[in-house]
Amino acid sequence: MIYLDNAATTYPKPPSVARAMTKCIKEYCGNPGRSAHPLALRSAEAVFDTRSEICALFGTGKQENVIFCYNATHAINKVLSGLVRPGDGVITTNIEHNSVRRPVAALCALRGASYDMVNALLPEEELIAEIESKITSRTRIVAALHASNVCSVVLPVRRIGELCKKHGLIYVLDASQSAGIYDINIPRDGVTVLCAPGHKGLFGPQGTGFAVFCDDFDFSLLSPSEFGGSGFASADITMGHTAPESYEAGTVNVPGIVGLGEGIRYVRSLGTDRILSHEKAMFSLAKKGLSDIDGVKIYLPDREGGVLLFNFEGMSGSALSAQLADEGICTRPGLHCAPTAHEVLGTGGDAVRISFSAFTSPEDIYSFCSATKRLCRR
Repeated sequence: MIYLDNAATTYPKPPSVARAMTKCIKEYCGNPGRSAHPLALRSAEAVFDTRSEICALFGTGKQENVIFCYNATHAINKVLSGLVRPGDGVITTNIEHNSVRRPVAALCALRGASYDMVNALLPEEELIAEIESKITSRTRIVAALHASNVCSVVLPVRRIGELCKKHGLIYVLDASQSAGIYDINIPRDGVTVLCAPGHKGLFGPQGTGFAVFCDDFDFSLLSPSEFGGSGFASADITMGHTAPESYEAGTVNVPGIVGLGEGIRYVRSLGTDRILSHEKAMFSLAKKGLSDIDGVKIYLPDREGGVLLFNFEGMSGSALSAQLADEGICTRPGLHCAPTAHEVLGTGGDAVRISFSAFTSPEDIYSFCSATKRLCRR
């Protein structure tokens, strides 16, 4: 099997991830923060270790500012639900995944807030100028992706962070496609809160994710959006505003968090520069191979990165992806949960996405291109 669907979830994972999760389940999977017996304490220590790995990867210093979630969508919902207030203005982009697009739209409708979109495909200077032009007296939040899940568009995070700092705005960064691949430093880049899944570029298991806040974030600004037991201030009827306990209702996914910690250690051992360089090399190989096939259109071919989007004029993206699956090649067709991105790119609402990881090999790309050429010539 050739796996080229890493933007959905990375596969395979480093062997250390499964080993660590198995050891946790077999040897010490107690309920962290709920008791002082050895299994609970060992689990709490393991959860803290993963918080520390997240802080080390993104340049922050407060482990308590890491809020564990089930995935990036959960993290984004938790953050935006806690931040958006009546009358707020939110700025986002026209290529967002539904994990940002839908919560922004829903919360603005529910709470009497408003949102505006900027064109993420503009050249950098024009994009920064457009964002600034959208800022009004109501604007309080910029919520935007770092890297697209549809094509290899990457936004200038540091420039956007500088702009948010200049205007006193909260910067919510969706790092679903960039965490573990691009160099991100929260204080350097001016990010208020970064939301990421564990199961993509960080090589953790599905069912893991997190929001990590900058060290000086004022948690009185973040209202809890989920309620229940936290092992903290149990006599109180309210959740409070103490990170992380006030924002982690219920038992956290200890085995998953342990696996996530191992995935992050793997990323840090390689380095994001090395991983990104490898993914760009795979992009270049795929672009070269696909460019030799008559009738293939690659969208934004000069934007090299971890994702390549293409279509073939003689077949729908879904049909081609299905035929590739029959050949043992895993790709992703359709809208990729990002309909406005497809609208901007002019795909017609269906295209084939291939996406890479540190485990993708040149042989994988050669085999994919060969199969695609054969299928397109039928």
